[in-house]
Amino acid sequence: MGKLENILIAILRGSSDNNIAFSDLRFTLESLGFEVRIKGDHFIHTKQGIAEIINIQPLGSKAKAYQVKQIRSLILKYKLAR
Repeated sequence: MGKLENILIAILRGSSDNNIAFSDLRFTLESLGFEVRIKGDHFIHTKQGIAEIINIQPLGSKAKAYQVKQIRSLILKYKLAR
């Protein structure tokens, strides 16, 4: 398995939301075709065809658990995981 598949499995499993690296979350979103713009420590991701705007910020080197949950629900809602 590749890096993207491993990260997607961890996100979709939902058992380690506090342990997802922020860089891995960004990598996943960008690999799924989201465009990013950065304003301060806010990373704002958008994708054509998806109404929601994803705004994530790091908590040290980790992603915030509630943001991982939001991204998981977005991946499932729009069937973004292959």
